[in-house]
Amino acid sequence: MSSPPTTSAGLSGLRSAPVGLPDAVHRPPTIAESNDPFSASRVIDLVARLERGRPVRIADLVDRLNASHLDWLFSQAVVLDALLQLQVNWMADYRNSGGVVIEDGLLGATVAIEDSSRVDPWIVRQAERIDAECRALLAEFSRRDHGTGDG
Repeated sequence: MSSPPTTSAGLSGLRSAPVGLPDAVHRPPTIAESNDPFSASRVIDLVARLERGRPVRIADLVDRLNASHLDWLFSQAVVLDALLQLQVNWMADYRNSGGVVIEDGLLGATVAIEDSSRVDPWIVRQAERIDAECRALLAEFSRRDHGTGDG
């Protein structure tokens, strides 16, 4: 006669998943928000890849973001806010407005990124700053005992 299994605290050795079990890595849809570093990170990543010195419709950026990040929903206002923040940061760093130019065009609002050697290092610094904000928010979230932050 065998003894009954004992209960202990903690979760020990898990067994392998059954064959055919779908991967549970679904991400809930996210609506991009202004002043959110996770949204800004995606906008900056796209801006870093834009052709330099040529106006690009902001509506086209919104479309590309929504097509590239199927679990996100970007609005023109959110993308424009992120671009305006980049423009402000450029003006603060270089004391001119030529690096990130936002204008109304015949086909809608556009953004043009200066075609110079100083843009790439600058945009990398912008992305690093936003990445640090994202990491800080994730670290803060992981330190909470509960999703509501009450623990």
